[in-house]
Amino acid sequence: MTNQISQKEINDTAWKACDTFRGVVDPAQYKDYILVTLFLKYISDVWKDHYEEYRKQYGDDEERIRRKLERERFILPVVELKDVDTGEVTDRFLADYYSLYERRDKPNVGELINIVLDQIEEANKAKLEGVFRNIDFNSEALGKPKDRNRRLKNLLEDFAGPKLDMSPRRVSEDVIGNTYIYLIERFGSDAGKKAGEFYTPHKVSKLLAKLAAPKSGDRICDPSCGSGGLLIEAAREVGEKNFALFGEEVNGATWALARMNTFLHGMDGARIEWCDTLNSPMLVENDRLMKFNVVVANPPFSLDKWGAEDAADDPYKRFIRGVPPKSKGDWAFILNMIERALAREGRVAVVVPHGVLFRGGAEGRIRQKLIEENMLDAVVGLPGNLFPSTGIPVAILVFDRSREKGGAKEDHKDIVFIDASREFQSGKNQNTLLDVHMEKILSTYKARKEADKYAYVAAFDEIKENDFNLNIPRYVDTFEEEEEIDIEAVQQEIHTLESELVDVREKMTDHLKELGVEVKG
Repeated sequence: MTNQISQKEINDTAWKACDTFRGVVDPAQYKDYILVTLFLKYISDVWKDHYEEYRKQYGDDEERIRRKLERERFILPVVELKDVDTGEVTDRFLADYYSLYERRDKPNVGELINIVLDQIEEANKAKLEGVFRNIDFNSEALGKPKDRNRRLKNLLEDFAGPKLDMSPRRVSEDVIGNTYIYLIERFGSDAGKKAGEFYTPHKVSKLLAKLAAPKSGDRICDPSCGSGGLLIEAAREVGEKNFALFGEEVNGATWALARMNTFLHGMDGARIEWCDTLNSPMLVENDRLMKFNVVVANPPFSLDKWGAEDAADDPYKRFIRGVPPKSKGDWAFILNMIERALAREGRVAVVVPHGVLFRGGAEGRIRQKLIEENMLDAVVGLPGNLFPSTGIPVAILVFDRSREKGGAKEDHKDIVFIDASREFQSGKNQNTLLDVHMEKILSTYKARKEADKYAYVAAFDEIKENDFNLNIPRYVDTFEEEEEIDIEAVQQEIHTLESELVDVREKMTDHLKELGVEVKG
């Protein structure tokens, strides 16, 4: 249709709306205002589109139209404002973007936005309860009242143009969801290290999801889900709607992003819990951790003070192989993921810093036990500078519980090592994996065959001989022979260059004399 809006148009318009806050509020903060406004505009456009369709069917029968609308994915209630003294209704309007746009010049516009969001939450508790609790459009962080009102008016006007008409006739849920991810990525790039709290680069999420290989009917979990991008990539990998998504996130604002993100992608049924996955997990059934077919995550790297002091008495027995160091929580997150994967069946894919592969002490003992239990399937080294939060190279570990005793693959004893650290697209501030790089990793992983200076398949005995050290260079030989230098030839070249330099200087002196320039020395 000619009135369809392209992905790029929506992306560009939404990003331009960010100009309202640039230079006033840190990107890590103003992302919440932009993303919540985008979310509000989307549900308002969907509601408006459906309302117009029902008006064609039922004419002026507003009650019947409203009943039909309330059977949709969400409800937009009617707001009634009352005089504090008399109790009389002073204003009455639908809790949507358009009502706020009409009131954008009101001196209490920030308060009105908060009221609308509160009412939407209250009317949609099952899906949206608590999603907006961490954001305040009437906050002094947006400036003094006059400046704040001007910025909020500009924000509402930024989302008013025809290029941000997000009705279902013009854009699909996928387009809106992609815009949401696009903005999160852009905010991630702007926010630098702060982005690590909520953002995993899209290409890394895609690779991790493909390595985890979820299938139809799977329950998929990310216990450190950030803004939900990795969960969404895993769901896309299934290729149909027959899946269930679960997540846990410790940061309240980021948890809200994940709830909105899954909603915008049409994954309303996703259960995302706000909790500390290591110390107070909420994905629990009958006092036991819920189990999943696939567990994926990009947990915080080397987290200090993660809760080691209580780990020995963990009621869920996640640390029976040992307690990781209190100053480095990497293996705590890995053990948490493994215990959430179905025994003799579940798959785990996790992003880790390279220290996880070779550090000794408690970490070395945990690593040895997991290898002896035959759970580790692959170690994939990635390039450095892929993340906005760190420039260090990272690795992906793939665990397959079907390899443990009693599983369908218990006779698979080797581990495939892939060194993909040198294959990437270089960027000014950040490197990127291209599809061709990901396809090479995936095809190598599936084939489990050695490739010169790229992949190696190690037997258990070889890993044991290496004291269960998984440092990739121990297995993948990436040594490049240096070209032999001919010293005599180099000396001759230097002598020739010095002779040529003398000639050039003499010619330069002659030219300067011809021009009447006095030459000293």
